[in-house]
Amino acid sequence: MANFSKSNVPQFSVEVYQNEYLPEGGREVNGIITVTSTGGGTTGGVPLTSATPSPSHVPGRAPSAAVVIMVDCSGSMDYPPTKMRNARDATAAAIDTLRDGTSFAVVGGTHVAKEVYPGNGRLATADRQTRAQAKEALRRLGAGGGTAIGTWLRLADRLLGAAEVSIRHGILLTDGRNEHEAPEDLRAALDACAGRFTCDARGVGTDWEVKEVTAIASALLGTADIVADPAGLAADFTQMMENAMGKEVADVALRLWTPVGVEIKFVKQVAPTVAELTDRRTEAGPRAGDYPTGSWGDESRDYHVCVQVPEAGIGQEMLAARVSLILPDPSGGAPQTLSQGLVRAVWTDDMVASTSINPQVAHYTGQAELAQVIQQGLDARKSGDFDGATAKLGRAVQLASASGNEDTAKLLSKVVDVVDAATGTVRLKAKVAEADEMTLETRSTKTVRVKK
Repeated sequence: MANFSKSNVPQFSVEVYQNEYLPEGGREVNGIITVTSTGGGTTGGVPLTSATPSPSHVPGRAPSAAVVIMVDCSGSMDYPPTKMRNARDATAAAIDTLRDGTSFAVVGGTHVAKEVYPGNGRLATADRQTRAQAKEALRRLGAGGGTAIGTWLRLADRLLGAAEVSIRHGILLTDGRNEHEAPEDLRAALDACAGRFTCDARGVGTDWEVKEVTAIASALLGTADIVADPAGLAADFTQMMENAMGKEVADVALRLWTPVGVEIKFVKQVAPTVAELTDRRTEAGPRAGDYPTGSWGDESRDYHVCVQVPEAGIGQEMLAARVSLILPDPSGGAPQTLSQGLVRAVWTDDMVASTSINPQVAHYTGQAELAQVIQQGLDARKSGDFDGATAKLGRAVQLASASGNEDTAKLLSKVVDVVDAATGTVRLKAKVAEADEMTLETRSTKTVRVKK
C-alpha cells in the first residue's frame, strides 16, 4: 500500500533561465520560469490503476477531490444517434476511472442544467455501488433541448462548492454552439466560477465554436480539445479523469514581487500550452501580485515573465523580480511559500553578453508567436483574406519547423501545402476538412519545450 505521509505532497522547485545582461540604456528583462512538482500525485507515486488505494482512505485524511461531469444533452446530440451513445459510454468510462472516496456528480446540460446523479444537490462518494448506480442513471440520458453552458457551470459550481475537498474539477462536453443564452451570461458564469474549480472542456464533432470551448478552459485553468470522431470520447474522458485524479495541490499561485520603479509587461504560461495570465493578477501586498496556476500533480510547466526596469549605469545590477510559488492556507492563515527564484538585471558594456538571447526566452517567444499567427491566419481565411491567411500560416509553418513542433507542423500541413518550411512558403489548400481546421485552431496553443 502507498504511504500517504506528508512526504507524498509534491515538492516544488523553481528554475530561472534568462540573460541578465543589458546594454547601456537597456530596460527590458525577460525570464523563463520552469516550475516542477515532484513526488506528489494522489497515488503518492504509485502508477494509476483502479486498484490504487485512495488517499481518502488513509485514516484521518479527508477526500482529496470532487469532480462534476457535464454532458451535453441538447437535441443535436441525437444526430447521429451514436453521438449520445458515445457520450454516455465516455462518461461511464470516466466514472470507472474515479478513485474510491472521490466525490462526484453527473450533470445533463441543455438550455437548463439537470442533476443526473446522484441528485438533490448532493455529490456521491465513489465506490463500487455508486459507480454502478451512476452508470445506470446514464442509461436514461436522452437528447432534447437547447444549449446554455453557463447554467451547467453554475450548477457544477454549487455542487463542487459543497464538497470539503482540496481539488475541485469539472469535465465539460458539448457538441454545439451556446445558442440559448447571451454571450455575457456565459462570461458572467465563467467569472463566477474562476478560482473555485478547474475545468477541462471538449468539443465533439464539428458543429461547436472553438473560441467558446477554449475560452471556458482558459478561464477555468483547464485543457481544451476536439474529439472529431465521437468514437474517441471514451479514451479521451478516461485520460482526462486520470489527469484529474493525479492532482494533489490546488490553487497554487505564481507570486511576482517587483522593486520600486519596475513595470510588469506580461506574465504568461508558455508550456505545455500558451496561456495569458497578465490580466489575472490579484494584489498580494506592496508591489506583489498573484497569478493563478490551478492544480498540480507530478508535472513541469514553463512561464515567461517580462518586466521593464529603470535605466542604470554600466556595472550596476539589481533584482528585477522575485518569483515565488504560493499555497494559500484554507483556514485563512499565512500562505506557504513552496519555492522561489530571482530575475536579475546587470548592465554591461560587453556587447556579446548584452546582445545574446537566452535560448529558452527565444524559443518560447517563437512558440507564443506561433499560437498567435495560427489564430490570425485562420481568422483571415474565414473572412476571405487569403493573402493575409497565406502570410500568417506561412509564418506559422516556419516557426513550427524551426522549433521542432512536429505536431503543429502536421496540423498545418492539412490546411496549407508547404512549399518550403524553412522560409515559410506555403499555398492555401483549396479544400480543407472542417475537422482539420478546427483541430488546428483548438490545438494552436500547444507548445514544445526547448530542445536540450
